Formats: sequence, C-alpha cells, structure tokens
Amino acid sequence: MDEEYDVIVLGTGLKECILSGLLSVDGLKVLHMDRNDYYGGESTSLNLNQLWKRFKGGDAPPAELGASKDYNVDMYMMANGTLVRVLIHTSVTKYLNFKAVDGSYVFNKGKVHKVPATDVEALKSPLMGLFEKRRARKFFIYVQDYDDNDPKSHEGMDVTKVPAKDLISKKYGLDDHTVDFIGHALALYRDDSYLDQPAIDLIKRVKLYAESLARFAGGSPYIYPLYGLGELPQAFARLSAVYGGTYMLNKPECKVEFEGGKVVGVTSEGETAKCKKVVCDPSYLPDKVKKVGKVARAICIMSHPIPSTNDAHSAQVILPQKQLGRKSDMYLFCCSYSHNVAPKGKFIAFVTTEAETDNPETELKPGIDLLGPVDQIFFDTYDRFEPVNQGEEDNCFISTSYDATTHFESTVQDVIAMYSRITGKTLDLSVDLSAASAGGDE
Repeated sequence: MDEEYDVIVLGTGLKECILSGLLSVDGLKVLHMDRNDYYGGESTSLNLNQLWKRFKGGDAPPAELGASKDYNVDMYMMANGTLVRVLIHTSVTKYLNFKAVDGSYVFNKGKVHKVPATDVEALKSPLMGLFEKRRARKFFIYVQDYDDNDPKSHEGMDVTKVPAKDLISKKYGLDDHTVDFIGHALALYRDDSYLDQPAIDLIKRVKLYAESLARFAGGSPYIYPLYGLGELPQAFARLSAVYGGTYMLNKPECKVEFEGGKVVGVTSEGETAKCKKVVCDPSYLPDKVKKVGKVARAICIMSHPIPSTNDAHSAQVILPQKQLGRKSDMYLFCCSYSHNVAPKGKFIAFVTTEAETDNPETELKPGIDLLGPVDQIFFDTYDRFEPVNQGEEDNCFISTSYDATTHFESTVQDVIAMYSRITGKTLDLSVDLSAASAGGDE
C-alpha cells in the first residue's frame, strides 16, 4: 500500500461512519477499516439468533418468538435535531427511509405521562395542577417567542448570563416536578447541572424539541429508520464510497503505527497503509483512553406495547433521576414490527441507564416494571471510555463510548466536536430540514 491517505478511520460504529462520510464529502482521501466482518461495531443491529448467542450462549431461541430474520435489535436507539441536520447535510437521506416515533413520555410521580411541548399541550397535561399549567404555559410562550435578534422577546433578561434555574424557577415560578420534565424530557439533559448554566442553552433545546415535534407531525420529535439504526452506518459507508472513500472489513489487528509520537499509518496482515491522521473508537487505542463510567441495559421482547403509552408502536419514556432517587436518568425505548425490527405482534423495549451499582437487574427494575409482562429479557453492561490524548499532538482522534441516552444528541455533539478538531473547520449545519420528512407507512 504505497499511497498515503489523509485519514484512516478504524471501526464502523455510527460515529466513525458519520465522520468518514463528512470527511470524504470534504474531499479528504479516506480509508476505512474494521476488524469485524460486519458494519456497525457496538451500534450494529442483531437478528434474534445473534442476540440469543451473544446473551444466552447455547440453545436456539424458542419458536414462539418468531423468525430470527424478522428481528433487527439495535444496540441503541433514536434520532432528533442535530443528527437529522447531519443526515441532510451529507445527503445520506437518499439511502434511508425514516418513520416518526409515535410517542414521547416522561415518568412523573409514579406514572407515565405524555410530554407536553407547547403552550396548548401544557394546558391539557395531567402532569400539572391548574395554576402550574398557567405558569408553564407562560414559560412555553416565552421560549416559542424568544429570538436572539429581538431584545423585546428577552423580557429584560440576559439569558446568556442568567442561569437556567433563575429563568425557570424564579421568573416563571415552576415547581420541581415541572422543572424535572422540562429539563430531562424536553431539553434532554442527563443530570441537573444545567440549572447553573446560562439559560440560553435550555431555551434552544426546548425550542428544538418543539420544532422537531412540529416537523415530523408524529406524536414525538423523534424519527427512527425502518429496519433499525443498523442502517445508518451502512448508509454513511455508501456515501463515503461515492466520494472516493475505500472500505475494508474483516481486517484483523489494525495496529496504529507511530513515529516521534505522531501517527504515520496502520498495519494489518503485514501491510501498512500510510496516513496523516487516525480516527477510531476507544477499542483500537486502549492506552489512549480512560474508563469514565458504565452503562446498564436490558433488552426485552414483548407481545404488547408499553402500558400507558396510548398503545404506541414506538415510544420513548424518560425517567428523570429525581423521580427515582438516582444520580442519573433512566431511558425506556420501545419499537415494534411497524418499524420492521420484529415479527408481527412483537415489540422490543430497551431500558438503559448510567450504572451506579454492579447489579443491572436491580438497578433497571423501575424501568422494567413499567413494561408489563415480558417474553424474554437480556441484561448487559458495558464500560464507557473517553480519550485522554491530545489529538492535535499525536493526530489520533478517538470517539467517546456511547452513553445511556436513547436520543442521540450526545453522540452527534461528539461527532461535530471531532470534525472540528480533525479539520480545523466548523461543520455548517444550516440546511433545509424539510428534506428529512418522516413518511407514514411507505
């Protein structure tokens, strides 16, 4: 391999595939390798036999679960705002069919409720009493009308300086339960540290939720690809190839080579491909990452939708940390045969959280208890890693492991930050969002 590549990407997880696509579209010469013989890495979709083998070992799955090939069980889940912009920016939407997710819910005071996202929905929501509804309605109207360029809409507050808690609790007088669902189920924060940050970020996140909700015309701001998220890495791989990127699967022991502390290439099967930069997931450069946490996850196969979600065939339920007496939120996501990820009549539910103990069964119980009867359940924990190297010094750009969230914002933020570090440019995501309309039943 005499030619030199601008970038060699190792691993075909979602982050690596998006970056490979973005860098190829930018005109960089990209070689993309994976030690596995399938796309997706941690983010691949499994059929029932693969799922069974991975978690249960030996025997074949019971016949009543249906045909193995009808299952596409993802190792994680959903898309909104920023990911959609990336999909359109790269035109990868040509290779994918999306469908809106039916419902967005939140766990509050022991029950599952639909998440209100507008002033009209706030007035109807059983989450709040009458006076609280009026206060929440005023807050939503403020957020909807807020415009960076119109000082009148700021109502005398400099939200680039004022912390979120002053806006939400002091100015609008919202109680802790309301703050909980706005912060965690609308703004999608994973803990409460945002309350001390400038309120502008909260405003933008709640706006994004409401805009996504309106755009996809479903009961939620989320879309999900038909046949599951395993389709996403492959779509970006196709995109990269269109722009001259080279793909090599099943390349064992991809060893990153260094000279003088900087990356010079990658060796596999005795051949070295030269490059200026390497992009990879933590498993390819274990000595340049540190463990920062652990995710606990349950994958459940059921014969019914999640109770209290209006019989939704696909839904997300967020269980804010305070409601459970935990330090981190729990996420529940369900999809079904309507997204072509399970045989007719079957539903797949995921329960995930940042692990705070070594016992996922007990820890995930509050989420699993909301599911009703379960046909089969698989438990899993995996470590989360973050890079400790300086990419500017060694030219290695390492992604962080996937966290417990089921809505992707943190995944895409990592990709955008990596893109800037690799190229020195800011990714322009001003796009026509109507290009990603989520269709009905195509």
